[in-house]
Formats: sequence, C-alpha cells, structure tokens
Amino acid sequence: MNKWLKTILFLVGSAILTRFIPFSSLFRNLDTMIHEFGHALVTLLLSGKVLRIELYADHSGVTYSSMLTPGRSILVSLAGYVTASLFAWLLFYLYRKGRHMWGLGIMTGVALVSLLFYVRGEFGMLWLTGFSALNVVIMIFGARIAKFYYLLLAFLTLEESVVSAMYVGLMSWTQPSRAGDAANLAQQTFLPALFWGTLFALFALWCAKGALTLFFRKESTTRPSKSRGLRGRNV
Repeated sequence: MNKWLKTILFLVGSAILTRFIPFSSLFRNLDTMIHEFGHALVTLLLSGKVLRIELYADHSGVTYSSMLTPGRSILVSLAGYVTASLFAWLLFYLYRKGRHMWGLGIMTGVALVSLLFYVRGEFGMLWLTGFSALNVVIMIFGARIAKFYYLLLAFLTLEESVVSAMYVGLMSWTQPSRAGDAANLAQQTFLPALFWGTLFALFALWCAKGALTLFFRKESTTRPSKSRGLRGRNV
C-alpha cells in the first residue's frame, strides 16, 4: 500500500480511537501551545516583541506581537504550522531513540516558559499550570506509565498538527479571508491564501509520514556473524 495512503488511514483511525480516551480533548491544546510558541519564538529571533499569547478551550490560540517589518512578519506567520508539524515529528524521533523523558521535559519547559512570560487569560494559564504539574508528577513518580503517557501526547499532537493544517487548507479554498495564518500570508505576499493553506496541509502530511515511519520501523534483527578459524595440521 502507498505510504501516503497508509499515513492518512492511520491518522484517521488514530483520531477516531483517541476520542474514546477520557479527557483526551484537554491534551489537544498541546499542539496549540506549540503552534503559538513557534510564532513567539520566531518573533523573538527576529528582534520583535511578543505582547502576549492567548490559548482557548476550543483548541484555538493567537499570538500578539509588534516591532516587525513586513518581510519578517512573513516568517512569523509561517512559523506556527511549521513548528507544530516539526515538533510532532520530533516527539516520535525521541520515542524511537528511547528519550521519551527528554520529550516530556521539553514539553514541560515550553509550557512553563509560556506560562511565566507570555500566556494571559484564565483558561490558558490554568491549562499550562495543570499540564506542567501532571508532567512533573509523571516524570518523578510515574515511570511505569511515562512511555504510554508520552505516546498519547505524541499521537494527539501529530493528529492535531495535521487536522489543524488540513482545516486551514480547506478554509483557504472555501473562505480565504478566514484562513488564519494563510490569510495573513496572502495579505503580506502576492500569493493567495489557497497557496499557503495547501502548503501547510502538505507539509503537515509530510511530517506525519516521517513520524509514523519512525514509529513503525522495525528494529534490525541482524546479528554479527561469527567466523571460525581452521587450525592447520602438520602432516
């Protein structure tokens, strides 16, 4: 079966199955956090100023910034979906390397930085506080379930990174002015929202394919062969 088709089918199945996990909806804000943190990080790297980040219960968010030239604003608008997709891939890479505790530490670090410096609003601050506290508890006391908890976060983040990118891609076709970052990029460039929305969707799928390839890759079963030397005999 084609790898792209496998990726799409697995994502659809995973999205359906994870809906049955209690409270899984709350963890879907992780992708939103990473998305908005990506905007903020690139803003800071380009010498801009992050005013605040808002996270909402419907899994949406917004980053307010200033002091950016038009050219730099393009990079900031690109950063959200690109960062979220690459981060989902990173989580599976760390899992593959047996570094899931590192992944939990990175997620917790981003949450704490966001909480201390950027996120305002009751829901966002409450969510970040609870998420960070739960991660710390699991890293310290929950070694037996840490891997399963990490995989849940990884799959939810992967799903949301693709679903949100596909959604903005669809909106760029049907309602371009409401296509979020794609609409912002259309205003800043000569390219339409349709181009940017499609680009986000394709990039998210490409990252998802890479992430799932890492997850399903089989360990090498090849063992080094042993050679037997022959002793010479005197005749």
